[in-house]
Amino acid sequence: MITDPASYLALVTALAVACQVVAWAVRIPSILILLIVGFGLGQLVTPDAVLGRDVLFGGVSLAVGVILFEGSLSLRFKDISDLGRTTLRLCTVTVAVAWGLITLTVWFLGFPVELALLVGAVLVVTGPTVIGPILRQLRPTRRIAALLRWEGILVDPIGAILAVLVFQAVLAGASADPFGAVVVTLGTTILTAVVIALVLGLLLELAIKRHLVPDFLHGAVFLAAAVGALALSNSIESESGLLTVTLLGIYLANRPNLHLEHVATFQEHLQVLLVGILFVVLAGRVAPGAVVDIAPVAGIFVLVLVLVIRPVSIQLALLGTGSTKEERRLLAFMAPRGIVAAAVTSIFALELSHAAERVSDPAHAARLDQLGEQASQMVPLVFLVIVATVAIYGLGVGRLAERLGLATTSPQGVILAGGDEWIVRVAQALDDLGVDVVMVSVYRVALNRARMAGIRVEMANLLSDYVVRDMELAGLKTFVAATDQDERNAIAAREFSHVLGRKHVFQLAPAATEHVGSDRTETASHLTARTPFAPALEYKELTERAQHMDVRRTSLTKKYTYADFQQMYDGRAIALFTVRGDEVDVVTEKSSIEGNVTLITLVPRTD
Repeated sequence: MITDPASYLALVTALAVACQVVAWAVRIPSILILLIVGFGLGQLVTPDAVLGRDVLFGGVSLAVGVILFEGSLSLRFKDISDLGRTTLRLCTVTVAVAWGLITLTVWFLGFPVELALLVGAVLVVTGPTVIGPILRQLRPTRRIAALLRWEGILVDPIGAILAVLVFQAVLAGASADPFGAVVVTLGTTILTAVVIALVLGLLLELAIKRHLVPDFLHGAVFLAAAVGALALSNSIESESGLLTVTLLGIYLANRPNLHLEHVATFQEHLQVLLVGILFVVLAGRVAPGAVVDIAPVAGIFVLVLVLVIRPVSIQLALLGTGSTKEERRLLAFMAPRGIVAAAVTSIFALELSHAAERVSDPAHAARLDQLGEQASQMVPLVFLVIVATVAIYGLGVGRLAERLGLATTSPQGVILAGGDEWIVRVAQALDDLGVDVVMVSVYRVALNRARMAGIRVEMANLLSDYVVRDMELAGLKTFVAATDQDERNAIAAREFSHVLGRKHVFQLAPAATEHVGSDRTETASHLTARTPFAPALEYKELTERAQHMDVRRTSLTKKYTYADFQQMYDGRAIALFTVRGDEVDVVTEKSSIEGNVTLITLVPRTD
């Protein structure tokens, strides 16, 4: 058995990363694998025994705060400029309706009303730790992605605050003024969060804009600021830190000319690691016997939660907001619970079990002691809800989104950046095969020609904020930068690699320098993307050759192979794309083209 904290944490870290790699490979939500592995590890060693409860829950609180801070750094008001009312209703009315319905359901299932209110507060959250991976895999429309992201991040601290208010009311009981305690707690929480977030945000903004902190320390400074804000806020008012770090992140994300992309990247990598560790650790605290005991009740609860509570709360909240019927339907079936629900439930279950020791009134102490014993059922109930909702929404939302026309589970579309005539002809060939194509350029003539051919066009600077951040990417998988400027291609490719992945991002071969192969003249490999097409040509040569070539679609088979095709054109053809069923790939010089596939090429023009 592992008793050394260092060995335990090393094992948990390795398992957390391995689970997420496996989940990415098999295209299922990583949380499902993380929870299963966590349950299994918990049978061998429990985190409480190795780390101790104080260290465990202190670490959990800090990690959750960092996760919410990372998520809030992506919340820009510009993303919801046309969704302000919908977002507000989603984070207020939906929460209120869901809290009431969940509380009633839990109460009907036999829980005391105090615990029902607490569970209801905890489970109004949806969770960025679950929404984020699903969005990366699903890549829905910009509107849906913005709504889900804002709801997932903003509602997390709201749910935690609701839970704190319920907990304070339960502690106050009949011996004091519960309503007064709730009002004071709410006021203190909001005031504390706003003041700390505003003051710290201003200081960080001043330090960055005046270059008081070197670039290599930006990530560490922002991490320290988030952790410090969380701890300071919690010391003033319990569990107010989550709201503080969320407001801090939103403030920083929306300050003009405050470029924090490198900080966001650092925080994102840290978030991925922390999410995996937290799920493995917290799942290890749940005993199999407790899960079995609560499973029948949890099954009924999940069905009501998915089929009744979420759809009703969405329809009531978003009615008359301007959201479309398809958007409301998708939002109604997209509410997986995440790490905040698990962490907050674990913390308050522990607090309730010790609450009776701090109360002098015997009757009230006896009631709190009884609630503490019953609170032990909250943790396995919430974990089963997390598993079930992640499985239901994570595995089923893709098919629903496709049927509603809001996303695709297997995006294959292509972004072609450039304004040359051959690009228009290639885009039309892809479009004729049913491939989604977007052509990005600043040249009106080329865009008009593409638009007349039925191609979706975006007239924009390739390096503009619109293209990098706001352009609709639903259904798109591949980016090919083919402008006449190598540096522009490289910069755009690096930006798109953050969204599409380096595997699917290409730029034309850079122009040859005078001293080929010199490390002083060649562009560094980490600053360039993959090179497309076979042979891989630079812009000038490709453009000149394309003027005397036609775009051709050729069906290759086992009898008529790629080698046969190249032999027919004496190796002068330029292979561009392959289309195999619904799968579209860019041809490179390392591609192995075999079997039945449609090949798109540029071939020498014949009379």
